[in-house]
Amino acid sequence: MSDETIEQTEMSQSEERWMEQAKILSQALPYMKRNSGKTIVIKYGGHAMGDPAMARLFARDIVVLRQVGSNPIVVHGGGPQIGAMLDKLSIKSDFIDGLRVTDKETVEVVEMVLSGSINKGIVSNINEAGGFAVGLSGKDGHLILADKLTRTKRDADSNIEKVLDLGLVGQPREIRPHILEFFKESDITPVIAPIGSGPEGETLNINADTVAGAIAGATSARRLLMLTDVEGVLDGNGKLIPELTVSQARERIADGTISGGMIPKIETCIEAVEAGVSGAVIIDGRVAHAVLLELYTERGAGTLIIPDV
Repeated sequence: MSDETIEQTEMSQSEERWMEQAKILSQALPYMKRNSGKTIVIKYGGHAMGDPAMARLFARDIVVLRQVGSNPIVVHGGGPQIGAMLDKLSIKSDFIDGLRVTDKETVEVVEMVLSGSINKGIVSNINEAGGFAVGLSGKDGHLILADKLTRTKRDADSNIEKVLDLGLVGQPREIRPHILEFFKESDITPVIAPIGSGPEGETLNINADTVAGAIAGATSARRLLMLTDVEGVLDGNGKLIPELTVSQARERIADGTISGGMIPKIETCIEAVEAGVSGAVIIDGRVAHAVLLELYTERGAGTLIIPDV
């Protein structure tokens, strides 16, 4: 093959790639229009946050959302990083029903890790990708007012229900989204650490999924995207269920199709939808550009929970 033929082949391949890129943008246009001006709340965690390459791709996706007119709000977790720091400081940490028991010493570490290294790392990635992000915790601007979370457990032998003391673990009582409205108008992407202020001004550690759902409801978001380390909700044959109504989701919980750690995530989605969010999605955060695939393609990238018709 001559040099001229090779050059013509390479040019042809380049043109095909350019045409494919143009086709993708054209197909995404209706979805861009649908989400323009709309708030998208994204719970960010798991593999998507732990892998540096995926973290950079996520940051670029957030910048894309801003560029096409959407209003992304990022709420992040950080359980593994908190656990690692507690181990490093030789602070013992226990769990009850998947929730970290949080004493005063522990909550100081939780706040340091969530509002410090993790939050600022996400902000830095978004800024380096060409965006403009600002890190917050729920304590800033009284964004999240919280109460101490209580859990009860019934003793199998005595049948007596006991109140479990989780320490400084909270649940949102009120979301004050005025500060988020300011960021929306100024094209700033808020990145929120799930820390709230208790009734006495104390710092409370709150589950990131719960915070994301509460913020989505308070801001009347179009979508709540929950990035996880699973494909989505699977049926009895292990195949992805692309869409469920609230009633169908509850039925899947009752019949055991949805089980284990997926139950609280789906319950958060249901609560958000019932609070006025148009749809909540369980997304596989291990997939590159999962956020863009969900919002700007017909196929989507997970399981969408929508209101009952």
